[in-house]
Amino acid sequence: MITAQGVSKSLGKRDLFQGVSFHIHQGERIGLIGPNGAGKTTLFHILLGETEPDTGMVTKSKNLRLGYLPQQWMPVEGKTVLAHAMDVDAQVRVVHAELERVQQSLETERDPDLIKNLALQQAHLLEQLEHLGGYDLEARAHKILAGLGFSERVLDNSVATLSGGWGMRLELARLLLSEPDLLLLDEPTNHLDLDSLLWLEQYLLNSSSAMMIVSHDRAFLNRVVGRIFELEQTQLQEYTGNYDSYLEEKARRQEIQLSSYKNQQERIRQIERFIERNRYRKDKARQVQSRVKMLDKIERVEVSSEQGEIHFSFPEAGRSGKRTFELRGVEKSYGERVIYAGVDLVIERGDRIAFMGPNGAGKTTLLKILAGVEDVTGGEQILGHQVKLGYYAQHQWEQLHTEWTVLEEASSIAGNLPQAHLRGLLGSFLFRGDDVLKRIAVLSGGEKARLILCKLLLQRPNALLLDEPTNHLDIPSRNVLESALEGFPGTICFISHDRHFIDAIATKILVVHAGKIHVFPGSFNDYQTIWKTRMEEAFLADSNDKGSVKGSADEKKSCEAPSRKGQEKKRLEAQLRNELYRCRKPVHDKLEQVEAALEGAHKHLDSLNERLADPDTYRDGSHVQELQKEYQQCQQKIEALTGEWEKLALALEEMEENYYRDKQKTCGC
Repeated sequence: MITAQGVSKSLGKRDLFQGVSFHIHQGERIGLIGPNGAGKTTLFHILLGETEPDTGMVTKSKNLRLGYLPQQWMPVEGKTVLAHAMDVDAQVRVVHAELERVQQSLETERDPDLIKNLALQQAHLLEQLEHLGGYDLEARAHKILAGLGFSERVLDNSVATLSGGWGMRLELARLLLSEPDLLLLDEPTNHLDLDSLLWLEQYLLNSSSAMMIVSHDRAFLNRVVGRIFELEQTQLQEYTGNYDSYLEEKARRQEIQLSSYKNQQERIRQIERFIERNRYRKDKARQVQSRVKMLDKIERVEVSSEQGEIHFSFPEAGRSGKRTFELRGVEKSYGERVIYAGVDLVIERGDRIAFMGPNGAGKTTLLKILAGVEDVTGGEQILGHQVKLGYYAQHQWEQLHTEWTVLEEASSIAGNLPQAHLRGLLGSFLFRGDDVLKRIAVLSGGEKARLILCKLLLQRPNALLLDEPTNHLDIPSRNVLESALEGFPGTICFISHDRHFIDAIATKILVVHAGKIHVFPGSFNDYQTIWKTRMEEAFLADSNDKGSVKGSADEKKSCEAPSRKGQEKKRLEAQLRNELYRCRKPVHDKLEQVEAALEGAHKHLDSLNERLADPDTYRDGSHVQELQKEYQQCQQKIEALTGEWEKLALALEEMEENYYRDKQKTCGC
């Protein structure tokens, strides 16, 4: 679909990347990772043709349709949310024109191979046209917007009324609705709550579009991508598999590289010792010269130095009382809109609680109430004995003094901390040397996030309230933040949609639902596998019985003491699940074998492409013919495997549809 060959780009005197080459094939899902500032977004702009590389070239398949989700959103005027989502007419016009051209070519073409290719292209264009301008466009728009968190009541609202976060969701909806050949997604999960993120994961897994995704969400990358491109120290390295596979393979490569480096250094030392010992001996002059030439010819193995990371730990602070925060009968309203009514909550010293719930449920409001920055409409908010609070919120960016330097901003709350210590602390947050003299106005989002975390550390808190602390941090920085929080001795309440981060930190999950709060013990994984289903069943049972949500005690009773009818229903569901598993497993295993064979065939095709592109290959004419024959055979193999994969995938889909239909008939659910 798209090939980059020897692409390089610099910004001023800084090299972003040099000699980058790769291929993207149809249907591939690639994660593009690297530290902030490595050039990931710039590479996207080069692939789009919006930025010219300094060297190298990008080749695209004819009529390739690219879809790009940037990190910034430009609001539009005069359209409703639904109308803007469905506004893919430009793409429809392009497809119509291309379809007409293909049909004209089919009428005049006589070459069987070209006719076959044109027919396949025509079928693909007809499929695109059906998606873009067919009868189901509005229905699909409703489905996608609902999956991304838009309620029906806002679809007729003006786009101009949306916040930046919701505007980005709308642009993502439009992009998914247009179904391009290749999706370029730059941090698509940044503005999503957890439910929308999980929906997006599943949608992308079912999409036929190829995609390259920039993301710092490790769980998202593990679920969605099957290949990793890493931009680091101006080079691009490719890895097969998801993010966890990348970590394992990278560790192996670094171990091999270090071993090779050590062996080479020992060999170089031996040669240098020989030269030094025999430099002035006439009888060894020829051997010395030989060794000197040998040294010059050695291609040196380089050991990659580690990229800078945040290194910090929270200093010990005074011990707080047993109860860190308490809410008694708290009510919160904005005009006629009631967020909370009669909420009671006790948070004790040492609790590590992740706040979860859909956007708009009131998570941030609850965090602000606990922090004392949001007044309650009724009830009491009580801060515990000797609690020293550290509060991290996105709006704090606005409180940074844009005209100040990094050093001045940190000094404003450093008290009598010596300048040397303060500079050392800033250095641990990657503000080193002259970086501390940067103006706040020119800092990137990641740099501002690091500065706010540094200021938080200077306050020496014993209780932390964190609203999306990982936003704008790259993966290495998130890992170090996790390590620091794991060693934090105080109380932590936080909001995050990074599941890896939640699992690493949380020991309790607080769910906000319909103005009520429910606290469950354990990690995010415990909540997903144990408590979530029980809670949803309890809500469903309560709404059926009374038309409203009951208290947490009734929910527990409903979960632990189901009726006989409920037990029979669960038995039937389990039986259906077991039957599905028995039927599905051999097909699923075969599908995995075919996927592995496809991956191997694509790798082989890549190697053949490289050999056919090498001028040295054409010095032997007979060898070229063999390569071309092997290339055609490999393409045929890929085509056959793709057909087999589609059959197996459809069989699995049919099994699951039958399962849900039987479940509906048998269990009424």
